[in-house]
Amino acid sequence: MKSSVFKSFRFEVVLYSLLSLVYALLSLAVINIGAYIIFQKWPWDYIGAGAVLASIVNLSAGVALFIVYFLFLTRKFVNYIREIAKGINEISLGNFDNRIIINNEDEFAFISDKLNKMTSDIKRIMENERRSENAKNELITSVAHDLRTPLTSIIGYLDLVSTKQLPEDVRKRYIEIAYNKSKRLEKLIEDLFTYTKLNFGEVRTVLGEVDMVKLIDQLLDEFYPSFEENRLEYIFNTSHNSAVILADGNLLARAFANLIGNAIKYGRDGERIEINLTKDDDKIVITSTNFGEVIPEEDLDKIFTRFYRVESSRSSQTGGSGLGLAIAHSIIMLHGGSIYATSSENKTVFTVELYNKPKQIEPQAL
Repeated sequence: MKSSVFKSFRFEVVLYSLLSLVYALLSLAVINIGAYIIFQKWPWDYIGAGAVLASIVNLSAGVALFIVYFLFLTRKFVNYIREIAKGINEISLGNFDNRIIINNEDEFAFISDKLNKMTSDIKRIMENERRSENAKNELITSVAHDLRTPLTSIIGYLDLVSTKQLPEDVRKRYIEIAYNKSKRLEKLIEDLFTYTKLNFGEVRTVLGEVDMVKLIDQLLDEFYPSFEENRLEYIFNTSHNSAVILADGNLLARAFANLIGNAIKYGRDGERIEINLTKDDDKIVITSTNFGEVIPEEDLDKIFTRFYRVESSRSSQTGGSGLGLAIAHSIIMLHGGSIYATSSENKTVFTVELYNKPKQIEPQAL
């Protein structure tokens, strides 16, 4: 907030001082005229001690009148200072909704404006801290729940193996179950570390040229055993031999691996998974379509939230860490792209848009 010299506090003080002086002189003149009318004598008509006394009375009256007029004219300053003090007191009491009314353009208005902005900033910081605290508590609760379930199973099966006389085939089956539970626990912990680093801006991208056609081909080859195990066919459609962008290849591989893994988990009933890649001068668009379990429309905006799983998917067969899509979302956002899901009667489509030249990357903003 900028103020001109003529609207500044200093100018107003000088102006009110001059006005007070003028008003005091005029009032003093009226008083002297009144005294002359009553006593038929001007103050300077006195001689000796009378003249000195009349001068002192006139001077004292002039000073008193000046002070009275000055205090009267500057009372708005006092009221404004009280408003500012009241605002500061409200802030100290934790009332961050209070705002000081700005009705001028002087230095007091500047102070009020800065106090209002400071109050808004403090409120925003406290709300962010509150949200972060709530998010942290939710994270701890979710992690504790998801860690406890496989860990309890592992302890239970290992306890049976170590304390009971079991047939060899049963013992091997229990050990295999405990091993699989341990791998699931390892995956959860790995996903948790990855998500935490992405969410708190601790991941730094190493940019290089990445051919998305080759990247998707390689990932599909790596997932071939999973496709076979779930009796799924995969189709990769693209009319391009290559689609090169500037990105972090390792992070994008992790993101698309999570998307393909998600498509396999929830698409095993649909017999096939389709992946399409198109590109133009600006961006590359990659879609992953599965024809299995459909995501309800009300859940589409929530599936990229950590630990969120559609209620119908909370089973031992499909239940993952609940972080895969959240990690994929964070990585795509880190590259300045976008990711979203759509669903119809018989299919679910995840769409990823990546720009040939990534936008400014700011991990701290995630």
